[in-house]
Amino acid sequence: MKTKLIVLGIVGLIGLIAFANGFYTVAETEQVVITQFGRPIGKIIKTAGVHWIIPFVQNTHFFEKRILEWDGDPNQIPTKDKKYIWLDTTARWYISDPLRFLQSVGNEMGAQGSLDDIIDAATRDVVSDHLLVEVVRNSNRPASAADTELMQDSTKVTEKIHFGREKITRMILAIADSLAPKFGIHIIDVRIKRINYVEDVRKKVYERMISERKRIAERYRSEGKGQMAEIEGNMEKELQRINSEAYRKAVEIQGKADAQATRIYANAFNRDPDFYSFLKTIQTYKSSLDSNSTIVFSTRADYWKFLRTPKK
Repeated sequence: MKTKLIVLGIVGLIGLIAFANGFYTVAETEQVVITQFGRPIGKIIKTAGVHWIIPFVQNTHFFEKRILEWDGDPNQIPTKDKKYIWLDTTARWYISDPLRFLQSVGNEMGAQGSLDDIIDAATRDVVSDHLLVEVVRNSNRPASAADTELMQDSTKVTEKIHFGREKITRMILAIADSLAPKFGIHIIDVRIKRINYVEDVRKKVYERMISERKRIAERYRSEGKGQMAEIEGNMEKELQRINSEAYRKAVEIQGKADAQATRIYANAFNRDPDFYSFLKTIQTYKSSLDSNSTIVFSTRADYWKFLRTPKK
């Protein structure tokens, strides 16, 4: 009897432990698929809280409900105009059907590999069917002043954009998302992170850009020299005009002054001719005679008339 009680106790303890092991917790960000002997049973558990399964018979498979990130490796892709570029893309996705996800890819690592194939293939198909300028730009909006100068001076033909980068990424998303449901995946968005030329083409592009920039700089220099010559010519012309105007005014002022002086002299002479003659002669003495001058005149010369002794 005692042995039976011990056995029953051990069996009960094992059953209690097994029953306790059947409890599991589902977080708000998780969803669970239950399998029994490898085969899925029941509904997908998406409600957060504590749940229970049959221990040792049933298993739980946890999957994220949140949006996940996919970041692919750069791929070398030719565009429609035969420009080879390195294209780096990224995407956001989530598990829309956990059961199909479990059966097709198993886990997130397997999903990343499937997304590599889906998105890379869709990107290659779409990009190779469009021009490089459509992959780079979104619209035909006017470029910046520097880019406009470069396009005007460049020998390349500027293509008109019919799709643009935004529409191209939407096309990639549509193709990729149409293939993803068979893996239990829904792709929310696909974006191009970076575009770059392959090494050989990049060198040629840089050389052409340098050449074009130098040509633009040389054109600016020649235009600047032309404007400088025009400014200097206008400055010289204006300087000559100012000098000519100043000379004309100076001559005019001087002529008016001479005329005024002549009128003053004439008025003084008319008032007292003898005194005027005396005054002008004295001024002549002062201006013509000094210690370094030697003048030979006859003593009877009229020049000395005011220096001779007056007759009584």
